[in-house]
Amino acid sequence: TNSTMATTKSSSSNDTPAAASPSSPLPDVTEVTIHPLVLLSATDHYHRVARGTRKRAVGVLLGSSSRGAVDATNSFAVPFEEDSKNSEVFYLDHNYLENMLAMFRKVHAKERVVGFYSTGPQIRSNDLRIFDLVKRFVPAGTITPPVFVIIDVRPGRESIPTTAYRVVEEVDSNVPAAAAASNKGGGAAEVRKTFAHVPSLIGAMEAEEVGVEHLLRDINDPTVSTVANLVKAKLSGLSTLTEKLVEMKDYLTAVSEGRMKPNAEIIANMQAIVNLLPNLNVEELVRSMLVKNNDMHMVIYLSALIRCVIALHDLVLNKIAYNEEVGDGLGDVIVKAKKAEKDDSGEEKKEEEDTKASKEKK
Repeated sequence: TNSTMATTKSSSSNDTPAAASPSSPLPDVTEVTIHPLVLLSATDHYHRVARGTRKRAVGVLLGSSSRGAVDATNSFAVPFEEDSKNSEVFYLDHNYLENMLAMFRKVHAKERVVGFYSTGPQIRSNDLRIFDLVKRFVPAGTITPPVFVIIDVRPGRESIPTTAYRVVEEVDSNVPAAAAASNKGGGAAEVRKTFAHVPSLIGAMEAEEVGVEHLLRDINDPTVSTVANLVKAKLSGLSTLTEKLVEMKDYLTAVSEGRMKPNAEIIANMQAIVNLLPNLNVEELVRSMLVKNNDMHMVIYLSALIRCVIALHDLVLNKIAYNEEVGDGLGDVIVKAKKAEKDDSGEEKKEEEDTKASKEKK
């Protein structure tokens, strides 16, 4: 068969991978750049095959690599299924993958396989075996190994939606007691593969930037003011900052409780961040911020008031123009009322003249 049905055991972890010291160094991957077309294709793939389910979408990343920098410019979906009861059983269509690669080579000769993506949102036990399968389709002589990218398609995510990983080999000393007893040297160790984080970013060429701008222009809501957009951007930034601070807190808590080993570089970066924080407990600074805040609120209040008055004025002018062009019966009522008043005044004047004439006769 041209498809794959795997039931072998995997040594990968379902939890977040830890970057350990590799025993045999593999070619390093410094960064991974994801282009907008990959994000659009992965999102469309997920909504077509896995939306509303616990499934995930898997596809192949195409692009180029140079000196450890991977540039994923294109992608395509691959038929993929996993057994919900047995996580070690999965299905990947080799025939489809080979045919798609052959067709892509005809129109994109420079693009090659640089890795694979998954909608995750977390690493699963089959990802190492999928990595080994995708590695077979990497051109011979390629120095940079393929990468694994998790594309989070959930709409509520505030931070960057991509997380990149590379495969490293580490020495695992936590082997079963039986294996340790069978080892004559007394020190049992096992070399296994695991995933390590790689910096990822969103990049685009000039043509892609133009296309993305046109898409955002169609999505933009003209009824929302610029102030609302600025406030939304501030809230998004603060939400991301909160997530990062919580992550730092969890790391420090885990280190203090002994659940994780301390990393001097991470702790030094945290100390540098804390040292860069400004001192806000200055009376003059607090007073200046309050005055500035009051001034900004006054401007917002006056702007809203003027906007409301102008809207009411336009509504009145629109109503007057509508009555003049179409009419709603009010004009006829006003004319009849004026005519009735004129007739009443004429009758009263005539009665006064008759009364005056009768008095003179007497």
